[in-house]
Amino acid sequence: MDDNSRLNERVYVLATFGENLNICVPRRFKRASGREVEVSEVGLRHPTLKGRRMVHVFDVTDGGTDYRLEFDAERLTWHLTWEGDGE
Repeated sequence: MDDNSRLNERVYVLATFGENLNICVPRRFKRASGREVEVSEVGLRHPTLKGRRMVHVFDVTDGGTDYRLEFDAERLTWHLTWEGDGE
């Protein structure tokens, strides 16, 4: 059984930004169900183009489950696009 899920869920993210707004770190996000997830570690982060829009991709974990968050820099929205079992 595949414990990994591809999603396209709009989420609300609390993030901190570094000096000159050049480093963004997601700290916590709230899912559509109302469940809040505390980010314990940020792994991979990279910008990519989706069509003509710049999207910043973050692979994060809460210590038990892995997630992929995407920030659309044009629309200023966050989406949870992947959830995995953390192994």
